[in-house]
Amino acid sequence: MRESIDRLTQNLNQTIVGKADAIRLVIVALLAGGHALLEDVPGVGKTLLAKSLARSIAGDFKRIQCTPDLLPSDITGTNIWNPRKGEFEFLAGPVFANILLADEINRATPRTQSALLEVMEEHQVTVDGFPHPVPRPFFAIATQNPVEYQGTFPLPEAQMDRFTLSLSLGYPTEAEEMQMLQRLHQGITVDELQPCITLEEVRQLSSLCAQVKVEASLQQYILNLVRATREDEEITLGVSPRGAVALQRSTQAFAFLEGRDYAIPDDVKFLAPHVLAHRIIPAGGRRSKTIVDRLLRSIPIP
Repeated sequence: MRESIDRLTQNLNQTIVGKADAIRLVIVALLAGGHALLEDVPGVGKTLLAKSLARSIAGDFKRIQCTPDLLPSDITGTNIWNPRKGEFEFLAGPVFANILLADEINRATPRTQSALLEVMEEHQVTVDGFPHPVPRPFFAIATQNPVEYQGTFPLPEAQMDRFTLSLSLGYPTEAEEMQMLQRLHQGITVDELQPCITLEEVRQLSSLCAQVKVEASLQQYILNLVRATREDEEITLGVSPRGAVALQRSTQAFAFLEGRDYAIPDDVKFLAPHVLAHRIIPAGGRRSKTIVDRLLRSIPIP
């Protein structure tokens, strides 16, 4: 299955220039069975990354443009009356996809944002009392602009906790931006990108990632990090138990991507800022990632 990982990474590199870490993190979130939050300014390739991933795994891709007038039923779907059959039929919403892109998620109202809570955790939506499972794998990628607050609704803690990890693509270097411009004439577009692995292979990879060995001492290290966020004076709200589970699952997936069947402390150190920072509420205007970096330096490594 290592060849499948290599094919997927190489395929994404055909459309995404110079974002090796971001590509790895998105694949980690996918194989860990979680979801990813992309926090970045417009125009750096967030949508391109989501569409490229969907095409690479031959998955069904749906996109939601979040706006203040978006309704929960616009996301989950609704029951409509069929006069010919004389009964209600379920009309599926865009969440019934393998890759879901919720663009500018913080522009949706809290009521609409909450429509994603159930499906992100339980992989199903409940409409009029009846559950409707979504396809597997189901991977949600949400984007938001961290510097634009006009007409936005900040994601509540319960919503942030559903994302396995958060990341930022950032601006490309000058060389990368030149390569991007050159690809306009020479490179492959996302619509021309061909699938390189199947959905069944993605499910197999996720199953293998869950079997990666995590020693008890490394689990204690993860636990020490998580519990430190709950006791730190600079943090108002610490990481939940769901965050500890997300960090271990992400660590297993990252170790698998690195070609190992066991996890090491460096895996945890690399992932901790991405998995933990968006789950905490710092006090006094401090930066979450700065606090996580300080905790990583202070907690002994096994």
